[in-house]
Formats: sequence, C-alpha cells, structure tokens
Amino acid sequence: MKHPDDFRSKWDLVIQPRTRLVNVDLGAVWAYRDLAWTLFRRDFSTFYKQTILGPIWYILQPLLSSLIYLFVFGAIANIPTDGLPPFLFYLSGLVVWSYFSTCFTNNSQVFSKNSALFGKVYFPRLVVPISIAMSALVTFAIQFALLIATTFVFQLLGARVAFSFLAILLAPIVVAYVALLGIGVGLITSALTIRFRDLAYVAGFAVQLWMYASPVVYPLSKVPSRFQWLFDINPMSAPIELLRSLAFGTPIPPVVLILCNLGVTSALFLAGIILFSRAESTAMDTV
Repeated sequence: MKHPDDFRSKWDLVIQPRTRLVNVDLGAVWAYRDLAWTLFRRDFSTFYKQTILGPIWYILQPLLSSLIYLFVFGAIANIPTDGLPPFLFYLSGLVVWSYFSTCFTNNSQVFSKNSALFGKVYFPRLVVPISIAMSALVTFAIQFALLIATTFVFQLLGARVAFSFLAILLAPIVVAYVALLGIGVGLITSALTIRFRDLAYVAGFAVQLWMYASPVVYPLSKVPSRFQWLFDINPMSAPIELLRSLAFGTPIPPVVLILCNLGVTSALFLAGIILFSRAESTAMDTV
C-alpha cells in the first residue's frame, strides 16, 4: 500500500490547512508573472477601446482638473502654492493622487469584477492586484511626462520655475510607496466588501474626501500646527510633498511625517494582505 505522500507528489498544487497568519506564497506569485503581464495588457488595451479620444483622456483628465482647481482654489480662494505656479502645483499633486486613486479604486472590487475568472481557474489571487498597479503605472508615466512638458511651457512663457531631473531618478521610490498603499487599502476594502456590500459605494466617495484631506490643492506648509498630526497619519501626505520637493525644490517634508507615513502604509499593506489571503478561500461562495 502506497503512502499518502506518494500520491501527493504527483500533484502540482496541494491545498493544505492554513497554519500561518499571512498565507501568501510569493514564489507562486512570481511563477505567474506572465499572467500578470497578460492581465496588464488586457486592461490597457480594453479600458479606452470604445472611447472617442482613447488614451488622450490620460492627458485631458489632469489638465481639466488642474484648470478647475486653478479657478476655484487659486483665483477664488487664493490659496498659496509655495511659490510655484498654481497650475503646476495642482498638476503635480494630481499626478501622484491619480495613481493612488486608480490602485485603490480598482483593487477595492477585485473579487466582484473578477468573480468569473476566479471561479474557473486557480492562480495566486494576488496577481490581479499587482497587474492593476502595473496598468495604472502607464497612466502615471504619461501624466508625469505631461508634468515635465508643462513645466517647459511655463519656462518658455517666462515663469521662474525649473524642473529637477533628480525627480525622474527617484520617482520609482515614490511610485513603489504609492502602489503599496493603494494595493493595501484596496485589498482591505475588497475583503470587507464580500460581507458588507455597501463598502463598494463608500469607496468612491471616500477617495474624494481623502483627496481634500491630502496636500493636493494646498501646501503642507500652510496647515496649522494643531492639525499637523492629521497629516502625519495620512499616508498620502509624504509622497505628494516629496515629489514636488524633488521636482521643483519646494520644502522637503519633515522626517517625522515621512516616518509616520511609512509606518501607516506598512501597517495598511500588511493588513490588506492578511485580510485578502483569508477572504480568497470563501469569496466565490458569497460574491
């Protein structure tokens, strides 16, 4: 009579009871990297497939939003922008925020949007959130290039502003940080949405409120000291201010704020991985 281990060795995957708090096989995720690339190409090719302007929306969206902020917060509210031209100030904040918003919003509905795929074939479910972050990276690259080009236009018009190419070298660090945050918060929401469907509607509203609680349309230097702690625990404060500092030489975020933001982001990402790994085993029964 053969030992059970003899039969087990014939299978590529053996489902076993969970014995760890974080049940994520990074080796399996890496083995399915081709699938992540395939999902990335699918998302990129189909997102604007039936639109009139296509990928041009990547450029129009931040430009139109910056013009609106220029009128509301610049011309009417007259909020200072740390010496930068207001349009560049708003555009630089939107470039970072748009990447986070896309990662967060799309990952918050991972189970519901991919239920047909998840119910038919097995693969590490974490591949899908990674592919979403990869797809959003294309938008970030286009809008970041738009920010550089817009800066040159302002220089030609006589504005005293210079773009530091150090921002190009260090931008991947900011992107990696924002990707981890967007994936982490998105996975938390996605795992909770399985039981509480209302969170799917709350996520879109919450991301709008979160934006106004972040230094997108106002500089961190103008925040009263009694409210500074709110930005210390807001993990989107540091990347927005840091990108502006790298690109235009605005004040560098305080070290305390950067460390606090890193701590919050690490906690949110770890919580997202834990909740997501626990929810994936039963998600298809409830979605």
